[in-house]
Amino acid sequence: MIKVSDKISAIAPSMTLAISAKANELKAAGEQVINFGVGEPDFNTPAHIIQAAKDALDAGYTKYVAAAGLPKLKKAIVKKLKVDNNLEYDPSQIIISNGAKHSIFNAIYATINPGDEVLIPKPYWLTYPEVVKSCGGIPVYVMATYRHGYKVTAAQIENMITPKTKMLIFNSPCNPTGAVYTEKEIRQIADVCERYNLIVLSDEIYEKLIYGGETHFSIANCSPQMKEQTIVINGVSKSYAMTGWRLGYLACPENVAKAIASFQSHTTSNVNTMTQYAAIAALTGDEKPMQDMIKAFGKRRDLMLHKLDEMKTLGLDYVKPDGAFYVMLLCDNLYGRFYGEKRIRGSMDVADLLLTHKKVAATPGVCFGDDDGLRLSYALSEKDMLDGLDRIIGFVKECEERF
Repeated sequence: MIKVSDKISAIAPSMTLAISAKANELKAAGEQVINFGVGEPDFNTPAHIIQAAKDALDAGYTKYVAAAGLPKLKKAIVKKLKVDNNLEYDPSQIIISNGAKHSIFNAIYATINPGDEVLIPKPYWLTYPEVVKSCGGIPVYVMATYRHGYKVTAAQIENMITPKTKMLIFNSPCNPTGAVYTEKEIRQIADVCERYNLIVLSDEIYEKLIYGGETHFSIANCSPQMKEQTIVINGVSKSYAMTGWRLGYLACPENVAKAIASFQSHTTSNVNTMTQYAAIAALTGDEKPMQDMIKAFGKRRDLMLHKLDEMKTLGLDYVKPDGAFYVMLLCDNLYGRFYGEKRIRGSMDVADLLLTHKKVAATPGVCFGDDDGLRLSYALSEKDMLDGLDRIIGFVKECEERF
């Protein structure tokens, strides 16, 4: 038997994908499963983007291109960053990778040495600590509680800094909580990062999915110094319903971009060429399909929150999300109760019981470093969403206290 390496043995598999796989197995067996675990839009990619990929194929654009990305796509990203984020970059500072997840890995691999500490606010997207560990870094968690809107403060971050601290991973809008940091909060965090010379990996993949009048502000826009310390991560997966196309990008100082381009040339080479042409169409074409999708998510969010308000009378709570397409539903009041003969001891038990008995798939908060809740996505149809929430309400009512 081949023995796998120690570094890969330390990496935990994705629980979100495992839960989705189990839900899909039940669906395949004929069960009517409502899946709140999905982390992707349920809309199809807009037609003009699909057509751009077809046109690229018909034109014979099926060969290798530069490992760091098509120049035309880089220029489109440079323009997007200027128009949307007030950030000035040169195309040489842009790297196109196979999804934002790949961009995150490249950024951490290029900047973190073994033993370096990386600050990660939690609840966190579950991939962050695994990537840090795979690159030899040490994840250090900063707790963002529901009492404070699932947002960490500059003071909390400063209190966790040691001589080994190298990076802060910053995600706004946030997966899994939907929290959106204000410009004031971001500037306060940037001030700490500047004083301690921390690299900031700013994951902005959900930047366009914001509701209720809130706005996105990139931490790289705080000052010239902060821009030089920031690696901005973004992509087309969430905003343009292109999850399966696998294209993300990063913007960073030129020396880091050059190192990442060299590394990527030896690992994946370029993102598949026709996807890059599709991304050009996404970034430069008609925005209306995207805007319609965001409006639909906003409506679903409001419907979900109205339904979740009913659960407050049952002892469950939530924090209103301003971005992404997730809500963290606090279910810790169920811990210690029984469902049938099963005693509920944590979010994993709640998720397992919901899937087994109510055919509802939700992601347990323990996946994100916070065992107090479940992540519910509203990237599903209104009908399924409301049906699923009714099933959760029924489940909560059936949980019993026994003394």
